[in-house]
Amino acid sequence: MNRYKKWFPDFGYTIMIACLLAFTGAGCNKSLDLKPLDQASDATYWKTPNDFKLAANAFYNYLRTFSQSNGDGHNGTDLGGDLSALARGTNTTVSTDGNYNTAYSWIRTINNLLAKANTYSSPNDIKQYVAEAKFFRAYVYFDKLLTSYGGVILVNELLGMNSPQLTAPRATRDSTINFIIADLQAAIPNLPLESAIAASDKGRVSQQAAQAFLGRVCLYEGTWQKFRNGDPARYNALLDMSVANSLAVINSNQYSLFKPSVLGDSALKYLFILENEKSNPAFITKSSNNEYILSVRYESNNLLKTIPNQISFGALGASVSRKMADMYLCSDGLPIDKTTTGFSRTLMTSEFQNRDNRMRYYMCIPFYRFWQNAVNYHINWNWSAADIAISRTFDPFANNVTGYGNQQWAAERQVPNSQEGYDYPTIRLAEVYLNYAEAVFERNGSIGDADLDKSLNLVRLRVNTDNAMPKLSNAFVAANGLDMRTEIRRERTIELQGEGFRMDDLKRWYTAVAEMDQPVLGIRYTGTQYATKYPTLNKPLTSSGDVIADAAGNRQFSQKNYLIPLPLDQLQLNPNLTQNPGW
Repeated sequence: MNRYKKWFPDFGYTIMIACLLAFTGAGCNKSLDLKPLDQASDATYWKTPNDFKLAANAFYNYLRTFSQSNGDGHNGTDLGGDLSALARGTNTTVSTDGNYNTAYSWIRTINNLLAKANTYSSPNDIKQYVAEAKFFRAYVYFDKLLTSYGGVILVNELLGMNSPQLTAPRATRDSTINFIIADLQAAIPNLPLESAIAASDKGRVSQQAAQAFLGRVCLYEGTWQKFRNGDPARYNALLDMSVANSLAVINSNQYSLFKPSVLGDSALKYLFILENEKSNPAFITKSSNNEYILSVRYESNNLLKTIPNQISFGALGASVSRKMADMYLCSDGLPIDKTTTGFSRTLMTSEFQNRDNRMRYYMCIPFYRFWQNAVNYHINWNWSAADIAISRTFDPFANNVTGYGNQQWAAERQVPNSQEGYDYPTIRLAEVYLNYAEAVFERNGSIGDADLDKSLNLVRLRVNTDNAMPKLSNAFVAANGLDMRTEIRRERTIELQGEGFRMDDLKRWYTAVAEMDQPVLGIRYTGTQYATKYPTLNKPLTSSGDVIADAAGNRQFSQKNYLIPLPLDQLQLNPNLTQNPGW
């Protein structure tokens, strides 16, 4: 690590200037709900390793999940019918920001555990929970703060109400990233291997989870700097670190892609709705999923940990944009403008034919049969007449602005809304494979076939065995006039399209303005079966006859939108804070 010393200094004796925010805490574990643990007296708490473990349990509520995002929305993108202000770039400054306040409240809670650990008599007995605290502090700083606001105030100690540091300026972006990296590096050695975590503790942060997250952080910032003409020594060091940590996870052999042979190419569909109740035709339960490295875990019979929204009900049929639909390759491995498979939009089902299988498992094919939790659930999974009779079909314009629909996250068994028992993948192996491939390419300007085969191609071919889609290789790219960077980004976008990566990706690639300012388009209407099926469709069309779900004039994403504004109340409380550019 000596060659990184310039960029990633030791934080062991560095006192970070901080601000104090009031503690607000909640946890699903009843022991953590009794009282705020940072107000518990030494006589009642912080006396045993189990006290630290129970306190660390609260941190798991900080992970991104179905309803918990960050300041710039994560999911507000160009891949669906998103008409929000964040997606359009029309958001404005706000008086107060719950995301910002919550993040610092969480950081205070984490710092409290670390402060108590400093005086604990047997530090070796609590080193895992100290490591978890450092992981989560890095997680909050990255996922809730840096990706939204850039450099922010760094807090690594508990402060009093009159601490002079409360009016400190925000740290630089480099210092914020260095702080995050230092916490993760300190956490990794004291976290357990996934295989060493007891069954009763499954779901806790593993060493590989911290390495995978460090790989994500370094890829994000390395590309952010690279595409903004930053210092090559700086961004190459970050990319090297991303490669090394992602490879460490891959080589650990602790995880594997979910692809049970009995499910065939439908494995990806059932991965996201896998429950311990019968949620798939083979009655495979969550114990067979070794792909999730870190996840938010839900169980149908645990009313303290229920999915927070009507996920199944809202997922089936939710709008998908034309850009997303066109991104899927054809079965010959080529995009729709290069394929030899006879791509067509004439019939409503035409463009779904001879495509990457992920298209038919992530999206809804018009008027095909689908099953949904509330009313249209599977009764036996044998596709009998009775099973089909209770299903529903996807009507492209029943409750949809683009005509394209989503099916990811929609449970197929009978289960009430908010009581589904499938998990949310905070980090999964497929992302690590894709992080590795991209980091190698961006670091070297190229990637060898061997590296593609041990990463990206495993993801690409997981659900494309029946159509014999070719691997991505340098020869294939050259022979077909493709661009390797474009294809690496395509694979990432397709595989992770429903997991909140797109906005962050567009921002770090420095392409958000170009992509987010485009109109959101839907299906091709003119000259197709759609015009016959919906002769009175009252939607604006392009000159080519494509549905306009959101016109270009509504999209005003600009340079300032790469970061969101700091809340005005914080600027008033601390005169040394500076606002983000353009706000």
